[in-house]
Amino acid sequence: MVRCSNSLIVILNFFVFLLSIPILSSGIWLSLHGHTQCERFFDKPMIALGAFLMVVALAGVVGSCCRVTWLLWFYLCVMCLSIIVVFGFTIFAFHVTNKGSGETIPGKAYKEYRLGDYSEWMQKRMNNNHRWKNIRSCLYEGKLCNRLEISGRYHNASEFSKKDLNSLESGCCKPSNDCNFTYISPTVWNKTSETNKNPDCNTWDSDSKKLCYDCTACKAGFIYNLKTSWKMVAVINIIFLVVLFIVFAMSCCAIKNNKKDDSYAQF
Repeated sequence: MVRCSNSLIVILNFFVFLLSIPILSSGIWLSLHGHTQCERFFDKPMIALGAFLMVVALAGVVGSCCRVTWLLWFYLCVMCLSIIVVFGFTIFAFHVTNKGSGETIPGKAYKEYRLGDYSEWMQKRMNNNHRWKNIRSCLYEGKLCNRLEISGRYHNASEFSKKDLNSLESGCCKPSNDCNFTYISPTVWNKTSETNKNPDCNTWDSDSKKLCYDCTACKAGFIYNLKTSWKMVAVINIIFLVVLFIVFAMSCCAIKNNKKDDSYAQF
């Protein structure tokens, strides 16, 4: 007899299987045709995620349709592990993103960002030279700062100060307000002979390949951007956890159904 829980698992995992195909295909395509380091950064995670979803979905479909109890046990263990991982990541994401925000500058529409305002865990990750080199490459290849020049001309510092910059533009594309450099254009500022305590003032370079990509303010701006994304992901994860609990419950029912069917078959 066809059980409701078995049918629901089959339908759900059929859609998961369909979802895994474009994810896996995209990862393989990026691996073969990705031209930039930033593009290739996503190929392995996408291939791993696509393959994982495909295997789990097949286990759920075959286990439910063919009454293969050991496959349903495997599926149940994966669901249990997924719940633990997603729950752990959600708590962790809220913990490491609860510190830090932009600093309001009087007379400026944009904010500035300080690396020291964020959690130590985030700071350590950003201060890792190899990791930051990859992130920096993505920011540069994405032509982050070029958009400032294209979006509109600001004839003087007063006009530019009215521009509402996002955290990455503020941290990576211009020098810190502490530096008191002379404004030429959004990404070109002349250094002065003034001595500054902020180390970013020495790091700044008007060369479009350098700018403030190696500044602590750029790292702080990236963390703020990441922080916003992680909080959104954490909220989505809470919804995902509810779905996982429902699937977990249905899997338990499906295993019970298989055991009952096996008992009937013996008679």
